[in-house]
Amino acid sequence: MAAVSVAIAATFSVGFVNITPKVIYGDDNRADIYQVSRADVREAADSTVALIPSRDLVRDANGAFRINASQYGKEMNLCTDEPFYDQPTAANCSGSLVGEDLIATAGHCVSNSDCSRYSFVFGFRMSNAGAAPTTVAADDVYNCKEIVAREYTGAQDYALVRLDRRVRGHRPLALQQTPVQPGDEIYVIGHPSGLPTKFADGARVRSQQGTYFQANLDTYGGNSGSAVFNATTNEVVGILVRGANDFTYDRNRQCTMSNHCADDGCRGEDVTNISYIVQALKK
Repeated sequence: MAAVSVAIAATFSVGFVNITPKVIYGDDNRADIYQVSRADVREAADSTVALIPSRDLVRDANGAFRINASQYGKEMNLCTDEPFYDQPTAANCSGSLVGEDLIATAGHCVSNSDCSRYSFVFGFRMSNAGAAPTTVAADDVYNCKEIVAREYTGAQDYALVRLDRRVRGHRPLALQQTPVQPGDEIYVIGHPSGLPTKFADGARVRSQQGTYFQANLDTYGGNSGSAVFNATTNEVVGILVRGANDFTYDRNRQCTMSNHCADDGCRGEDVTNISYIVQALKK
């Protein structure tokens, strides 16, 4: 399948901290999951969650949850030719299922004081070009029971969250046991700028720093906490945490557009090595 990448630079406020923005490298490789033909990628996407403020989920008469979302383009004052302009934005961060009731995400996305304010939602995705998600089944909405492990410092950024019940209908992802190396091909699945689930491939590891690695992933602010995958094995190799600025302002058009960098340009996106989650799962 053709490469799929892009990144947006906006700052979202999540609890006590601002999410560091990300960016797009080379071609914009982002794609909606319904556009992805690979069954393995679609299965991995099924284990992705959107971290949505619980106040923005309202039960309807059928017991499902209605999502109070904004229109992406208008919310961000985007130029009208930006991809996904008309789609809803609702998620503050992303996460992935790594145990029967455990979610891996970024440390700056949750804390002990605010974890209970977020719902962990499976299935926030476009089913086709014209079908934006407006509701989600109650069985796909989970709450935070406790934070099992977390670090958010200048050196590290990750969290392992225990949900209020065992997850049904979604499988925990496999985690790679060895560090990635420069040149490894990778992809990311998450919620850039709070949008419905997106897949972005065509990326490579630039450098391995020990606690984290840098890559040219097409990601945005809401991608924080997204699982980054080995493109060959589909094992999770890291958690997306920060990167270059997502957007630039077009003074002539008076609107905001995605910040584009060459594949080998800008600072790169930082990804926490998955080894921290591997160790936390063993405790």
